Amino acid sequence: MAETQRFHAIGRRKTSVAKIWLTTKGKGHITINGKGVPQYFSRQDLVLKAEKPLDLLEVKGQFDIKAQCKGGGVAGQADAFALGVARALVAYNPDFKPRLKDKGLLTRDPRQVERKKYGRPKARKRFQFSKR
Repeated sequence: MAETQRFHAIGRRKTSVAKIWLTTKGKGHITINGKGVPQYFSRQDLVLKAEKPLDLLEVKGQFDIKAQCKGGGVAGQADAFALGVARALVAYNPDFKPRLKDKGLLTRDPRQVERKKYGRPKARKRFQFSKR
């Protein structure tokens, strides 16, 4: 019988960072900052988004996942968590890569909030034009 292995991966989205530790031979326990997934991501759509890699590969319940999420908001952390889990699953089994890649779960979303420019009310907004 094979022994338990641990795989580490990092997922990022906006300003959120999720560090993932995936343990084989688990019972399906997922903890994020000491809480379960439904308690941490209180909205159902975020829970589904976070667990999408596991559902897609039908491996939910086979691994124990421990995660540490920092920065940003819960939506960015859910995306960061999903990316980290997908990367850890590929580290565990490279055969998972084509299915995860087809669904876009291995692509880091590069969009960031644009900085506010000096002399403007917001990042791109101009002041109202006045002819006279």
